[in-house]
Amino acid sequence: MRILHLDAGREMRGGQWQVLRLIEGLDGAGVQSTLLAPSRVPLYEAVRKRGWRVEDWGLAKARRLARNHDVVHAHDARGHTLGALTGGPRLVVSRRVAFVPGRSPVSRWKYARAARYIAVSEFVKSVLIEAGVPEEKVSVVYDGVPVLEPGPTGGTALVLSPASADPQKGAELAGKAAQLAGVTLEFSADLERDLPRAALLLYVTYSEGLGSGALLAMSAGVPVVASRVGGLAEVIRHGENGMLADNAPEAIAAAMRQVLDHPALAQRMGTAARQTVLEQFTVDRMVRRTMEVYRKVLD
Repeated sequence: MRILHLDAGREMRGGQWQVLRLIEGLDGAGVQSTLLAPSRVPLYEAVRKRGWRVEDWGLAKARRLARNHDVVHAHDARGHTLGALTGGPRLVVSRRVAFVPGRSPVSRWKYARAARYIAVSEFVKSVLIEAGVPEEKVSVVYDGVPVLEPGPTGGTALVLSPASADPQKGAELAGKAAQLAGVTLEFSADLERDLPRAALLLYVTYSEGLGSGALLAMSAGVPVVASRVGGLAEVIRHGENGMLADNAPEAIAAAMRQVLDHPALAQRMGTAARQTVLEQFTVDRMVRRTMEVYRKVLD
């Protein structure tokens, strides 16, 4: 099986990490991958450094490469457009965002080109169906994250939040909530590095397909306080393996204090969160479920 991956992202965000982990897992399963991405972006460089095949972005190249691959897998909106323009019949599109697709003639044409959609959550699947994508063309494949080693219990009051310039990620709201809760909030650009020192991950967002940053914290046994939006409710069971809060500073602050003021509760939630990742959100599971989608397209 040969897969051509399309991703135009210029930052190493959640979607690009999923592409990298998928290519690595496919390689381990004997599946050949080629990534088409803009040169010198972080994902391009990460794939190149690991010795996997990567080519520079372009329509002519995509059309040529598509003829030599069994499946074209688009991982973002620009990848979806490029995949649709290649004209190949075996286009798989990953959909990670929670907003409803446009309904212009061009958008309807593009969405009709895919043989199959991979939705990152049941919530995103429902958004695609609402937009007119037939339900039988949508498969849910949850993100997979590495299982991190838990940090030392106790002795830390560090509250982390993922660093992002995207206004939909709610950094200003997170800051207001942290101030109300009386805690210092540290924005992290490298969660894998910083999570072992954290007592809590604050994951505030106005729109979310699933929340791979929250999953990463859960894998390390770090309690998560997250916005009650999108696919996050499929990950977090309120009061059991994390906390969900409405997007109001007072509600978020109260959830943070509930975790920070009750160490035994925080430890129970962290343990349950880690178990949730082990059962549902590992990289191996994500790779296996994605390969099942490829096989359906090839049947």
